[in-house]
Amino acid sequence: LGSVIAYFTSAKFLLYLGHALSTWGDRMWHFAVSVFLVELYGNSLLLTAVYGLVVAGSVLLLGALIGDWVDKNSRLKVAQTSLVVQNSSVILCGVILMIIFLFKTQLLTLYHGWLLTLCYILVITIANIANLASTATAITIQRDWIVVVAGEDRSKLADMNATIRRIDQLTNILAPMAVGQIMTFGSPMIGCGFISGWNLMSMCVEYLLLWKVYQKTPTLAHKSAKVEASELKQLNVKKESDMKPAEGVQLIIEKDVAGFEPQQEKEVGCAARIAEPFITFRDGWVAYYNQPVFLAGMGLAFLYMTVLGFDCITTGYAYTQGLSGSVLSLLMGASAVTGIMGTVAFTWLRRKCGLIRTGLISGVAQFACLILCAISVFMPGSPMDLTVSPFADISARLFENEPLPTIASPEPEMIFATGMPDLFNGSIAPANSDPEMSPESVPLISVSLLFAGVIAARVGLWSFDLTVTQLLQENVIESERGIINGVQNSMNYLLDLLHFIMVILAPNPEAFGLLVLISVSFVAMGHIMYFRFAQKSLGKQLFVCHTPDPKTAPDNSPPGNTSTV
Repeated sequence: LGSVIAYFTSAKFLLYLGHALSTWGDRMWHFAVSVFLVELYGNSLLLTAVYGLVVAGSVLLLGALIGDWVDKNSRLKVAQTSLVVQNSSVILCGVILMIIFLFKTQLLTLYHGWLLTLCYILVITIANIANLASTATAITIQRDWIVVVAGEDRSKLADMNATIRRIDQLTNILAPMAVGQIMTFGSPMIGCGFISGWNLMSMCVEYLLLWKVYQKTPTLAHKSAKVEASELKQLNVKKESDMKPAEGVQLIIEKDVAGFEPQQEKEVGCAARIAEPFITFRDGWVAYYNQPVFLAGMGLAFLYMTVLGFDCITTGYAYTQGLSGSVLSLLMGASAVTGIMGTVAFTWLRRKCGLIRTGLISGVAQFACLILCAISVFMPGSPMDLTVSPFADISARLFENEPLPTIASPEPEMIFATGMPDLFNGSIAPANSDPEMSPESVPLISVSLLFAGVIAARVGLWSFDLTVTQLLQENVIESERGIINGVQNSMNYLLDLLHFIMVILAPNPEAFGLLVLISVSFVAMGHIMYFRFAQKSLGKQLFVCHTPDPKTAPDNSPPGNTSTV
């Protein structure tokens, strides 16, 4: 009983609990805000698309600056500030949305509708601030606090990373379902009120949990001072041959500064202050490029350039192939299960083969499963037709002056219960809308192989994601953790944006097979980059698998190649 009580009061468990509350609120809000924007703007995806573009562009441009702010300030200040800003922004957004739902008719008549437009802009802006604060929280907790709480025990760090991902997988499915039911049996306004109330309660509890974790882990109060830009440049210009990064590089120990306080800024002119963010942006990307784990990080980012996931694009394609919302919900549940299996596989493989080889095995497993997706393109039931121009639908509507499609009033129950609108329930017709070939009569071999590959690949995907996450945690010096992980987030968002642009350029279902093949190619390129990183790190011992000491011996590193900073 004593050991159970000790676990539930430990810093590790309190960190899990705080992350679960934070992630649950995040997932509810991310799902609900998209539905709210669709509902408010006459069942059009315009506001949702603008919101997605603003969020992705902001993280892409400001990721390095957010990370630099995380590095320059004390851990507790960063965590508390980002927590309060994030939750306060969501609460404010919820209140504004409730006002819009209540008084939309009146707002439409005031100032020719400009006041309502201003409200939309305000909602998107505040929601974007909430997302930026969430990014700062993720960097400081998942990339810094967790490393300090784990200490120098790399097995404990791996287990904590895996547990965090399991929490993410569960909340990804359960949180949208929960808020969806509330909105189904209530109303969007009730949903707004519930989410605002949840974030207010959650903010208070999370604030207390952060303070408890900080008290139980005295080392969190010690943070390495930020090196000067000139010193950083000297560190980064070192050749890789001099660095020889080993996979199991010991957790980096630097000279700590008790009661960390940011260095006093020198008096600078106005021009220098204006230029500072741009210099930070440049230095962050240069520092990222010169990291020993650069290729591993790039390999992870390339996995975001894909349509082979459970986002609105793939689920929309599934509707054109005759899959129902209930079937898609089951498939999403299966993907969550395989994702959790991936976190279990990661911890087992890391113990048996070491960290770098775990990434190699995970990459091979993911790519092998995605081969099924590539094969599905050529199977019966696939709508792929390369003779149809990818731009045919757009060009026809532009030159024939036809209106672009909008969502024609999907049933609220469909949106709230399944987490997505039936995009093809209205004027957007399924690809197989020929009366002689209804969606129900389309052979399901192709779409079945597609989703079998996507779901099975989640095991390798999440194991690989955890591998690269831990490599960044172990091999990036403490004073650069924030900015390097900020740039990594920017890279992820950049490739994610490119995949949306790719879909915009080829939106018709006949071209989806081509998008699948391009996605598989990008996944292959990502794993080739990781293979190159592994080859540089391990050399001739790349394919020599052994069981390392989980706590002391560096995983996979050649004898005498342990580096500490």
